[in-house]
Parts: sequence; C-alpha cells; structure tokens
Amino acid sequence: MKYIDSKTGYFICDTSADPLRGVNVSAEEVRSALSSYILSASGWRNVFASSKNEEDAGETISDADSVICAAVAKVFYEELGKENAKVLLAVDARPTGRILSYITMRVLCALGADVTYLFISAAPETMAYSHAGFDAFCYISASHNPIGHNGFKFGYDGGVYERSISDRLADALRDCISHDDVTQEMKKLSAAADESVLDRILSHYTQDKAEALSYYRDFVLKTAGVTPSFRADCGIVGELNGSARSLSIDEEFLSSIGCRTHYVNNKAGAVVHAIVPEGENLIPCRDELKKCYDSDHSFILGYCPDNDGDRGNFVYIKESTGESLILEAQEVFALVVAIELADLSYRKTQNLAVAVNCPTSERIDRIAECFGARVFRAEVGEANVVNLAAKLRDEGYVVHILGEGSNGGNITDPAKVRDPLNSIMSVLKLFADENLYRYAVEKLTGEKCEDKPSIEGLINALPVYTTTGAFSKLAKMYVRHTAWAELKKEYEKLFVLQWQNMHFEEEGIVSYEVHQTEGVNEVTGIGEKFRSPAAKGGLKMILLDKDGNHVAYMWLRPSGTESVLRVLVDVKGKKEALHDRLLSWQRSLIDEADKALD
Repeated sequence: MKYIDSKTGYFICDTSADPLRGVNVSAEEVRSALSSYILSASGWRNVFASSKNEEDAGETISDADSVICAAVAKVFYEELGKENAKVLLAVDARPTGRILSYITMRVLCALGADVTYLFISAAPETMAYSHAGFDAFCYISASHNPIGHNGFKFGYDGGVYERSISDRLADALRDCISHDDVTQEMKKLSAAADESVLDRILSHYTQDKAEALSYYRDFVLKTAGVTPSFRADCGIVGELNGSARSLSIDEEFLSSIGCRTHYVNNKAGAVVHAIVPEGENLIPCRDELKKCYDSDHSFILGYCPDNDGDRGNFVYIKESTGESLILEAQEVFALVVAIELADLSYRKTQNLAVAVNCPTSERIDRIAECFGARVFRAEVGEANVVNLAAKLRDEGYVVHILGEGSNGGNITDPAKVRDPLNSIMSVLKLFADENLYRYAVEKLTGEKCEDKPSIEGLINALPVYTTTGAFSKLAKMYVRHTAWAELKKEYEKLFVLQWQNMHFEEEGIVSYEVHQTEGVNEVTGIGEKFRSPAAKGGLKMILLDKDGNHVAYMWLRPSGTESVLRVLVDVKGKKEALHDRLLSWQRSLIDEADKALD
C-alpha cells in the first residue's frame, strides 16, 4: 500500500515495494562506501545523496548506501538484545530520510521489533517521547550538515548512547559488512518484512505523532519548571528553514502560553538557505523580526533551528535603538545559563554546577562565579556533556543547565538534548518575573537594577569575550595528516618553541597551561601521557597573566561529524586584534605541524 503524508504531501513509502529488491552491489563496493562514513558518538553521518554532492536535495541513495542502511538497522537492533524490543523511529526533514527510514523500518520489523514511526519529527520531540516506554530510539538525521548529508542517532530515555555503546555498534557494523555475502544477507532481511506489519505501523503513524506532540508539550513545561498556567506576553518570530520543527509544537505551544507568533519558511523539507543556524544564515530571521517589531513592539525575539531542530540560535530587538541583531552561539548559551543560574540562586539552591564542552567560552566561568556555581568541562559531543552532568549529580551537584556553548543552544535537565523551546522558555521566565530579572542583572554587574526586563539589558550585563564563531570559515582546517596523536605532538612541540618569540607581555600574558579533554574527563598537562592513543579529544592552550588568571585560550579538536580539524580562540574582553593574532598563530601552528609530518 502507498502512503502519502497528509500534511506535507510527501510520499513516504509503498509497503508492497522492497527498495533492496533490485540492489546489485558487491561487498567490496559496500566496504568502500562505508570508508567515507563518520562513525562517532555524536551520530553516524555520510553524504547520502546519490550524486555524492553534499548540496544535492535529491531523494535517491546509492545501492551501497541502501545495503549499509539495512546493516545499520540490523546491528542497532541486535545491540538491544531483547525480543520484540519497542523502537521509536523518526526522521528530520531531509529528502533522503524517507528511503532511509523505510529501509530501517523493514529490517527492524523483519527482526521482530515493535516499531513506532513518527515520520518527520524534531529531535527533541523524538527524544522526549522516547521516555514513554520505548527500549530505544533510532533518529535519522545529519543535524546541521548540508542537505545532501544524512545519518543515524541511537539512544534511549531521551539521550544518545554514550561513546562505549556507540563504538561497539560501529565495530559491529564494520564486522557485518566484512562478510562477502553482505548484500544478499541484507536483501534477504528486507524481503522478510511482513507487509501487514508495515501497514499497521504506517496506518497508525499520525495517531502516534499526535501522542508524541502531546507528550513533548508536557515535557517542555516540566523542563522549564513552570505550571500549565504559565503565561508570557511576548512576540516571537520563528524562521524554521524547512526544518523538522515545522511539524512540531512550536507555534501552537507558544501561542497557547500567550505569545504572539509569526512563522515563516515553515514547510517541512523546503530548505531556503544553508542549514547551520549561524552568522549570515540568521539574516532572514533577523530581517523578519525587524518587520514584525516595526508594526508590533511586542516582537522582541526570533529563532532559527537546524534541520532536526535541536540547535536553535537567536536574534533579538535592541530596544534602545530598535535594531534587530544576531546573537552568536556562545552568547545564546551564556544568556540562558545566566537566567537559569539566577533562577536557582534566587531560590537559594546550593551546590550549583554547569557542565559544558571544552571550547565553551570562559564567559560561562565568569557568569557561574556570580551565582556561586562551578563549571566542569567535557570533550565535544552532546553525549559527553550529558554524561558529565550525570556524573556530577552523583557527586552531589545540582546541574540543571548544561550544553555545548560553542554550538549554541542549551540542555536543560531533565532533557538530554538541546532544544530551542527550552531556551525560549528561559527567556520568557525572565520576562514573567521582574524580581528575577533584577536579581540576575545585579549579580552579574554588582550594581543596583530597577529596570524592566529586557533582552538587551541582560546581554549588556554579561561578561564580554571575543570568541571565534564555531562556523566561521577560519574555525575549521583541512589537514593532510589525520594521525591525531602525531599531529598534536608536533603542534605542542612547535608551540613551546615559538612561545618565547610571540611577546604577549603587552597583553598581560606571561605564561600558559595545557588542558586536554577525553570523554567526560579534563586533565592539565602537555604531552601524549594526558590523552588517549586515538587522541581525538580537545587540546587547549590557556594563556595566563602574572597572577595566574586566564586571559585567553587556543583550542583544537578533530571533528566528530566532518573530516576537518576544528579550531577556536576565546579572549577575555572586546579584543578583536588579540583574538585575530592568536587565531592566525593557531592556524599557522597546525599548518606547520601538518607539513612536518610529510
């Protein structure tokens, strides 16, 4: 039977048609195709568009990728180790997601899984609903990557698998496709799917989606720590860029709590600009907010998500001038952390802590100090930060707010994934309570505040830092050598050799210390004894003044989702010249280290 989604008009699948039936590809070709995949704890990703052009918005995938998708579903289900396991399956709004989810569904059903399918669903919505009695979820998405990419995220109870499980799954996948009969094995599995079971799943997906949306709405309120009677008088613009949030609760939810709303580019799958919600990609949202503000001054906030809808960055109205401005990712995270820590501190909560990733700006440390909180760092990767927060809670800390400041957005307990609605709710709580707003500003500035709540006022109270944008063109480098242990060793040697000739004394910088992150651990020290053999963690050179205070840091780490080396510089104060000088030196060190390995 053919299924077409009533809301989008998209063809989902024909349950009488087996997409692997006509597949004809050798095991060697399948193994070659897998070599281009990135298999990390953050998700498994690849360019799935059949043309292998990452900007291709086509729906078709190659025969080799079809076989790999079936193998992914097989090893995922076998990892569960349970008969008739309840699996939640959903996709973001990318065009290749439909065929990938159908192949996945067929294999899961053939293996005996009890599958619930949500079709296009925002990642936070899917992961929240995974709490509702499911053994695991499989979410098909490539998050912020270009439209031709896609991938898989696996997890349970609202969060992705930790690295040990993800690594075990990756090993199982490599083993599965090492078999010379892998194509025939996967074709046999797909053919074994019972059409009547598939029809049952597809005939119920709209009802399942409605239940997921209802569950998610309650979960957002619970996460915000407010009652269902909470109301906010505020205007919000959503520029959704065809993301999965287009089919989530956003507009209905915000309207129901009293907000005026204006949504554009909200047809799921109709992507109108580059996906990552940073920099110039926020200009459409910025301009739309300005239009709304000019006709209705209640409109003060706008947001744009990535394709799966977990990352969302802000634009806001600077009310003193009427300008509509873009907030950088680090500023969005800092804003929300300040609000949530202020709320907890205002209520006399003790033992406060914040869990962040290694390249999160140290403005977070300054904010935390104002509210008596401590900051702990993990390696990049949402799972690492979530696991660090869990570890800290076991040690007696209250970790309500966490996240990857370098990517924007925040994770608010009990959520285990970023969610722009949680960020918005933090801001709305501030507007609903003048006392909380004034308390936050006074703690941050040390000065009396009698102003009415405003985003501009709180932003002005935040510590000022100059930080490389995570998606700046200068924030990533393509290197020839990916033996990360050797590259880092050479980088450290060059850093030490060149340090004395850099003459940072006029900037107050007189010494440095080295921090390295692996998983949930951060250690201080230079050299390979402080990192794992794979050396995939973060390496940070922290620059100090004569009193040992942090002035700036230089950071690098191999990306877990792209074949690049990510770099970042963070400087205390508004010091563009120092930032640019450090970033230039950082890039030259990496370039020299790469050449030294030739």
